[in-house]
Amino acid sequence: MISLKKIDKKEQHSHAHNLLKECLKPFDIEYCESMLKFGEHGKPELKDRGDIHFNLSHADGIAACIVSERECGIDCEAVREYRPKVAQRVFTPEELKMFESASENERDLLFFQLWTLKESFIKAVGRGLSYPMNTVGFSFEGDTISCTDNNYSFRQYILRDGEYVVSVCERING
Repeated sequence: MISLKKIDKKEQHSHAHNLLKECLKPFDIEYCESMLKFGEHGKPELKDRGDIHFNLSHADGIAACIVSERECGIDCEAVREYRPKVAQRVFTPEELKMFESASENERDLLFFQLWTLKESFIKAVGRGLSYPMNTVGFSFEGDTISCTDNNYSFRQYILRDGEYVVSVCERING
């Protein structure tokens, strides 16, 4: 579930949790934040429902939520000017080659396409930013997203003509 609305950071957090509350209703769960526990690297989980996995994300003007029976991660970002030093630090050599071969006017969107895929992946594996982002790589062939880790599948949504990118990661087995 995705919501687009310009709100401040505190409201973004609240909005993301409201999305989670709605997404958990089909599972007969009346959600409140006190139901959460946190993994070793801070990944939130439901205390009493290890069979249900979720992840939240929010950024300027957008909030997103995924609920699944498998480990999952989601990341959303407003597309803005990328920072070259960040690309050098987090992209694999193959991603850097793809990125550098893109035209100047495609690079901001491509940066956030790759960034959100990496973020959704590290959130799904539960390691957060402690995971070395430059060790997992992505490539695109049409609408197909390939990852160097074959245990996960990915979907990506480009919203409002490239204003936002949302990436979703789910473990394939288990």
